[in-house]
Order: sequence, then structure tokens, then C-alpha cells
Amino acid sequence: MAGRVSGPDPLNFSGAARPGPVVLSGRYGRVERLDPERHGETLWEAFKADPTLWDYMAYGPFESEDAFRHWLVDRAALADPYVYAIVTPDDRAVGLATLMAIRPDMGVIEVGHIVYAPALQRSRLGTEAQFLLARYVFETLGYRRYEWKCNALNTASRRAAERYGFTFEGIFRQHMIVKGENRDTAWYAMLDREWPARKVAFEKWLAPPNFDNDGRQRTKLAVASSRPGKDS
Repeated sequence: MAGRVSGPDPLNFSGAARPGPVVLSGRYGRVERLDPERHGETLWEAFKADPTLWDYMAYGPFESEDAFRHWLVDRAALADPYVYAIVTPDDRAVGLATLMAIRPDMGVIEVGHIVYAPALQRSRLGTEAQFLLARYVFETLGYRRYEWKCNALNTASRRAAERYGFTFEGIFRQHMIVKGENRDTAWYAMLDREWPARKVAFEKWLAPPNFDNDGRQRTKLAVASSRPGKDS
């Protein structure tokens, strides 16, 4: 039998840390550990008018605020996925995102279960939240690989992954059954060695000079990260 094919040099990696109850503050808002008591009311107000937010989720939409709040309590108790709220400067929670599929020994973690209220979609805070989470994952927790997975039919999520600098890696066919339907899953990832360039792109896009007096972006994030042809 052939011997082992020689590969790269051994890694100098001893493991990453698990996510925790941090507050990640930015210019346009913050990301913080989900607290159903503090965030429940404004999240419900932000989500309740648009049931399509839950189309690709394994849960929702919710028939009442009470049902939604019970679900939040259950989610907040989990260690994986670890749930964060996305909060505006005036303390309104308008989105959720989780760090999940956490494998500290391998240095692999995923961002998922992302729910953005209409007011958060295509906003500076919506983009900044993804920047804050990625920076936390790579620079504080020490992960090597940051994943994004979504239903292959979810074109909005796939465009977002590419815009944020994740690389498409392929489709896992018949990967899951969600709400009684087949799900093919699109896989994306960002690596630690790619993060410095992605970080610069995020920082340039988020800087106030990138927006005109009406709040319109001057340069798209995809262009800033040298990924031409991708819509923002």
C-alpha cells in the first residue's frame, strides 16, 4: 500500500473558546446575548408583521406573542446554538443571530438561525452585526473556520453570504427535512487567513464617508472586498 501523502506543516493550534455573554458594540448598534425579558417585546414588534421571515426556518411563524416569548426562553437556555440579539442604539432588538455547530477542538463554528426584521434588512446595522460576530469569532475566540449554511433555494441568504465574504463550497443534496420538505443545503465558509482582508472591506464599507447625505452607500461591500459582480 502507498504511504501517507505528505501534507502541510503541523498546525500550531490548541483549540478555540466557546462563545459567551459578551456585548459587541459598533457604530450603528450592538450584538448581545439574548435576554427574553429585555428583548422579547421589541423583537415581537419587529417580527410580527412579516411571517415570511420564518419561511426557511425549522420553526415559526408564531401565532401569538406568548408563543413567541416561550420560544425565546427555550432558545436562550441553549449553549449551542448560542443566541444573540441585534439591538439598535435606542435599545430596540430587531434581529437574532446564533453561533452554532460549535467545535472548539477543530476551530470550526457557524453563524446561523439569522432572523432580520424588515427594518434591519439592507441596513448598516444589519451588516455591522455580521462584522462584529465575525471579528469576535476570529479575533477573540480564535476559530479557524467560520461557516454559513442555508437552504439552497434561499437566494437572499446566499447573496448575503457572498456579500459578507464567505466562499461557496458546494451543495449537500437531501441534507435535511424541514417542515416536511426536502432541503438541499448550500455551504459557505470564511477562513482565518481570509479574515484580515474581509475585515478591511467591512471597515471601509461601514465608515461614515461611504454614505451620502441621504444614507445611500457610495461603494458596495462586495466591491470593497474585491469581489466584483456581486450585488449588495
